[in-house]
Amino acid sequence: MGIKIITDSACDLGKDIIEAYGIEVMPLLVNYGEYERLDGVSIEPKELFDGMRAGNVYKTAQIPLAELMKVFESYKDRECLYLSFSSKLSGTCDTARIVIENLSEKYPGLEKRIRIVDTKCASGGMGLVVLKAAQMAEKGYSLDEIVDAADYYSRHMQHIFTVDQLEYLFRGGRVSRAQALVGGLLNVKPILDVQEGSLIPIEKARGKKHLHKRMIGLIEERGANLENQVIGINHGDDLKSAEKFAEMIEERFKPKHIVIDFIGCAIGAHSGPGTLALFFLDEDPPMGQIDPIA
Repeated sequence: MGIKIITDSACDLGKDIIEAYGIEVMPLLVNYGEYERLDGVSIEPKELFDGMRAGNVYKTAQIPLAELMKVFESYKDRECLYLSFSSKLSGTCDTARIVIENLSEKYPGLEKRIRIVDTKCASGGMGLVVLKAAQMAEKGYSLDEIVDAADYYSRHMQHIFTVDQLEYLFRGGRVSRAQALVGGLLNVKPILDVQEGSLIPIEKARGKKHLHKRMIGLIEERGANLENQVIGINHGDDLKSAEKFAEMIEERFKPKHIVIDFIGCAIGAHSGPGTLALFFLDEDPPMGQIDPIA
């Protein structure tokens, strides 16, 4: 049996890719009132975004320790790599490390068989790291080689995204109430990044036309060897805008492939409907680019 790639639902990879590579995905929790849901299992993005438009407020929580224990123990005799949601945005990675440490007392050497990489990424950026690891596992690379590649991809993954309403970022504590109100009145759209695992506002644009143009400009400024890359686009129930971006990227950069998918519930509960996110590498990796997806 080959190396098993394990991740969590913050990777926002499509079910077709997950099934094709046999990736184990552990769902984060999404709560509405007294109801607890599993991201991508008992609640799907479309339901979440429709609920947010209707005024529902969702809370998220990390994967329970008991569930991490159950999954890792089931792979105790197999080499695995767990690629986690950024530790700056969720406590799951730190909990996973505790679980592995405890299990290693029961199963000597387990910490060498099951490795953990904090991707310091989110959504499609994390998804591309997971995809690269899964492709390498399928080709028979060693665990050390895959860990090194995942670490490299994590450090060089660019996240450029915007939200349709600052209100959702305010609820998550990312902007102040005044910023949210002024941004809505002036039609100001923030452009954000994930740096060292944390969410960082980098620019502002007024109106969608200028916003889209600037986001494409940031790909050109930050990207490297884009014609050989697989570029990710994730959206908050706005496929039309995602496809428009894909057309602009294809015309400008001609990448190997573009992956379009929903932003999942764990991320979408904080970013809201209409979020648009772009993911690509800022450096050409020594171990090669992600393979095109059939």
